Order: sequence, then structure tokens, then C-alpha cells
Amino acid sequence: MVSQKHVCVVGAGVSGLAAAKAFSARGHRVAIIEKSVDLGGVWEPARSYPDVQTQSPKDLYRYTDKPMPASYPEWPKGPQVHAYLADYAKSHGLDRMLRLNTAVIAMERRADRKPGWMLDVRQPDGSTRREDFDFVAICTGQFNEPQRLNLPGEEAFKAQGGQILHSSTYNDAALAKGKNVVVLGGSKSATDIAVNAVKSGARAVTIVYREPVWRIPYFVGGLVNFKRILYIRAQEQMFPGWGIGPLSRLAHAIAKPFVWANWRGLESLLKAQLKLAKCGMVPKERIEDGVNCSVPIATPDFFPMVADGRIKAIRGTFDHYDGNSITMSGGERVQTDVAVLAIGYKLGVPFLPEAHRKKLVDPDGQYRLYRLIANPDLPDLGFVGFNSSFCTVLSAELAANWLVRYADGQLAQQPSEREMRENIAMMLHFKRVERPAAGVYGGLCVAPYHYRHFDELLADIGTKHRRRNPLAERFTPPDADAYARFLASAPDYQLAS
Repeated sequence: MVSQKHVCVVGAGVSGLAAAKAFSARGHRVAIIEKSVDLGGVWEPARSYPDVQTQSPKDLYRYTDKPMPASYPEWPKGPQVHAYLADYAKSHGLDRMLRLNTAVIAMERRADRKPGWMLDVRQPDGSTRREDFDFVAICTGQFNEPQRLNLPGEEAFKAQGGQILHSSTYNDAALAKGKNVVVLGGSKSATDIAVNAVKSGARAVTIVYREPVWRIPYFVGGLVNFKRILYIRAQEQMFPGWGIGPLSRLAHAIAKPFVWANWRGLESLLKAQLKLAKCGMVPKERIEDGVNCSVPIATPDFFPMVADGRIKAIRGTFDHYDGNSITMSGGERVQTDVAVLAIGYKLGVPFLPEAHRKKLVDPDGQYRLYRLIANPDLPDLGFVGFNSSFCTVLSAELAANWLVRYADGQLAQQPSEREMRENIAMMLHFKRVERPAAGVYGGLCVAPYHYRHFDELLADIGTKHRRRNPLAERFTPPDADAYARFLASAPDYQLAS
């Protein structure tokens, strides 16, 4: 029997809701602490830029126990995703656990070696209160604190009426109308905002990016939904994984020419479809060398707008502000009214004490997390949503189901501290040496190894059914309903009364 825990879930986005549901479903007492005024994380309306939509199709961006509404398009818009998350929270009673406009500002281990954590929590009225929890699930994810960029001339630029916004605060299309808009960044948010600015009547739109990257259109060749090409186990198996033996290495060596031809064919198709040469945006890197969570989806209309000059694309970065202009690293000066910094977010857990952060993150920024969820040196603590994936919601839900069993000592394969340390060391070597592309986002990206990661979590949980029809398993995308059945087959356990 397992005793009830008082659990703090930090963050009320996709991952926080998954964690709160997993722990509350097991009978634990849960409090969800969210610093924003609404749930949803990146989908909170105040943080969403106009026209934002999912990168993954709706059947891959859902919880296993709740499909998105049939009326939603294949790639739902931001308000639709927020409504879905709000309805999910309400249907599972998670809204009653929510404490909005409340923030964890510090935490430390309980005294006298007692399990659990003490949290300093800033209340909505600005006061600080210390609270006691048996377990903490950190679900702030990788899109929490916006990156800043302070450059010479910034204050004078703003004094003349110029605006500098992070992409998370570009939430009104009227900001662009009649203005010279310059967007810094190469992510999907950067290209989305550039396209939105054109459509919103901007006087001129410029995007500034470091290097061209491969972008995947929603429909490859204009016909095939990209999920049927890139979200399948057969494609994943083209990449040598971690800890493989001599026979697997031999198989990869034999298949190497065929795999090479597969990627060159995809590159040729993308160059033609997106007119990359005409746009001057053909990447130098081979597509397979950069497959990870940073591969963006091609914003519809972006490349056509670059090709016909409606969006000016400059390779480089901002150097300094100069009056009512921005001077780029290559010396080019661009008149600017609105500068949008689509430069991402800081990755970290700032409220965790420095001594604990050193146990969590190596000097090179790589996270020391077993299954990307738990650290043996940080007991009574876990991370949900740090296993970044193209299948964001499914990844978070599987991590949450793994974490509650880990916390309760109920994994079918409960790891020892030694096993966790050895596995962490092996995975860090893989990401640093064998596949550096896997080291992005602090090594917290599971792409392109979604299935391998999910298989490991399900094996640890002890699910009895992990396969569909062999052909469907190999050549179709992940099926949320199938994963619901897998989780339902896991061993059950009860809390002590």
C-alpha cells in the first residue's frame, strides 16, 4: 500500500495538467501553482501571437483520454488549443486545484532529512508564504522565461517611438499595420509573425536569421501529410540509437546507402516545393544531421512571400540600434518601427537552489535526468514535459504516468540509484559524442526517437500491450487511443486508507 502525498505541480500548461491528473487519479492531494493569470502555458491567450497554431496534427496533440473536437481543423489554432486544455482541466476537476497568479520563487529540502520540499510561494497579493510538500513535479517546460537581448542604442530607439517585443508579447496584429517590422529569429514563431505582419498591412517586413534550416511543410509534395513520413517508426529506425549492439550497428551499415538516398530524395523534394534556391535559403546541413525538436514546420506563405519580396530575408543578426533603424551584423541598416525578438526562452529552473541545480545540469548545459524525468540526487522531485517531442501532449502524459509510479515506488522496473546514474552517463555520452543533434535543449529532446522513448517508459510502467498490427506499428503515426489502452493495461495499486 502507498501513502497519500501532498503534491505540488509547478505550471499549468500541457505538462502540468497531465501531471496533476496522473497524481490526483492515484488519490494524491494536488496543488497546481501557476504564475500566469490563466492555464495553458504557451497557449495562454496573453502569450499567444496572432494566427499561432500547432505544429503537430490534432490527433498527435491530444491527451489519450480526450480527443480534440471533430470540428477542429487538422492543425488547431491557439484559442482552440486553449479551450481544449481548459475543458480537459474542468472535466477532470483540475480547475479546482489551480492557484493562478501564484509563483514558486524558491525551494529547499525539508530539514532533518525528512522527505519532501519547502516552497516559498508568492501569493496574488504579493506576499510570500512558505508551504510544505511531500513531492514536487516541475512542469514549467522549455518555454517559460523569454530570452532577452540588450544591444547598444536600444533606449534611444525606444525614445523615438520604436517598439521592441518578445514574440510571446506580439499578441495583436494591429501592432504591425503601417509599420516597418523586423523579426529576429529562424523558428516557426519568427516565420509565423513575419507572415502575419505582411497580412496585417505592415509597410515593410524583414526577417533576420543566422543560417537557413530545413523546414517541413504540412503536406510534403503538396499531397502527403508530413506525419505519415516523419512520425513513423520506420523513419525513426533509420537513426542508430543509444546502447545498440554489434548486430544493430551492422544492419545500419548495410542500410546506409538506402538511408542516404531517402534523405537526399526528401531534400530534393523540399528544395523544389519550397523554392529554397530562389529564396536563397538552401541549408548547408544535411537534413538527417539536424533532425531534432528544433526542426520547424514551414509556415504557409512564408517562402512565397520571401520569393516575391514581400518579406526581405537577411542572414545575420542584430548588431545595434541606430536611431529609427537596426544595423545588422553584416552592416546592413534597416528602418524599423517594431522589432520582434523570436529568440526563444531560457531553459532552467531558477527557483531551485544553486547546489541542486549543479546536480541537475552539467556545466555544458546537459540535464542529468533518467528517462528525462528524474534525478537520483534530487529525491521527491520530478520533471514532466522536459522530454521535448513532436508529440508534446503524449510525451508529457506518459512522463506523468511514469513519474507518479516512480514517486510511489510502483514502477514495474523501479530503477536503483546506480542504474539511474549509469543510464544517465550512457545517454549523455550518446548526446555529446554519437549524435550531437540530440543535445539540443539541454539534451531534453527525444526526436527522432519518439517510439524508443515511449517504449522505455511503457516497459518501466509495466504495460502488457505495447504493439498494434505490425504494419500499422511500423508505418503509421502514434495512436493516442492505442496508448490509452497500453496505460490501462498497467498494474494497478491503491493508496493506504
